[in-house]
Amino acid sequence: MRRLAFLLRPSWLILAALVAGFAYLCFTVLAPWQLGKNTSTEHRNQLIADSVRAEPVEIGELLAADSGVRPDEVEWRRVTATGAYLPDSTVLVRLRHLDGAPAYTVLGAFRLDDGRVLLVDRGLVKAVDGSRPPAVPDPPAGPQRIEARVRDSEGVAPDRAPSTQDGFRQVYSIDTGQQAELLGVPLTSVPTGGRGGYLQVDAGQAGVFTPSPLPQLDSGPYLSYGLQWLAFGVMAPLGLGYFAYAEIRARRAEKGGSAPVAEVSEVASPEPVSTEQRLADRYGRSRR
Repeated sequence: MRRLAFLLRPSWLILAALVAGFAYLCFTVLAPWQLGKNTSTEHRNQLIADSVRAEPVEIGELLAADSGVRPDEVEWRRVTATGAYLPDSTVLVRLRHLDGAPAYTVLGAFRLDDGRVLLVDRGLVKAVDGSRPPAVPDPPAGPQRIEARVRDSEGVAPDRAPSTQDGFRQVYSIDTGQQAELLGVPLTSVPTGGRGGYLQVDAGQAGVFTPSPLPQLDSGPYLSYGLQWLAFGVMAPLGLGYFAYAEIRARRAEKGGSAPVAEVSEVASPEPVSTEQRLADRYGRSRR
């Protein structure tokens, strides 16, 4: 045990604590974070792939309490809705992009035939001179039948309040609750298992601009990142063990190599001989 006493020095204890903390974070925070993102991305991709093959359903079926559809499987579903756009319900979402250029998302409110009102995304419009919204026409009046996809609200940025600029109400994210407060209209959220859903209208519908493109159906690097964090969590304690073993070997070699040097010096070092003695020995040998 004495040969391991150096491990109790403050420098080794601090290093061991850092390694243990790093490994703990790898296994409990960093790896699960990336693996969780990989799982959610795969789930989203599966929902999108399924929606491409499925026929659209009436939005009322998803709004019904006994729809039989799990809320976490509602997003990206293709739906149809019959009703009319509410006048003076246009809201612009800032900081969007269209073909690499600054753009705005145009939101509106759509009243269903049963009286419920849904938030709809009418698509993207490019900004004028990269900083100002263009002239956005009002949605068509009268009865409409639209086809759309259900999307989950993005949430609200707490430090970015809605404003009115260039004649339009403007926000920084698409959120059903925020738009209901801004428009003064009780919007109905589609149950998505998240923040509440809205409708993203497909291309070719009346009053629609350029729809936001669907995400790429790939899992991204999250699985690889998660496995790398797991590997780091294993390698860190192994590296500490290797350095401790190397230190023990170095100390053992240093201790074992000191004794032979002393023995050699005792055997190889003769007693000092004076010059007179050398001459006497030589003279005696010559007389013999």
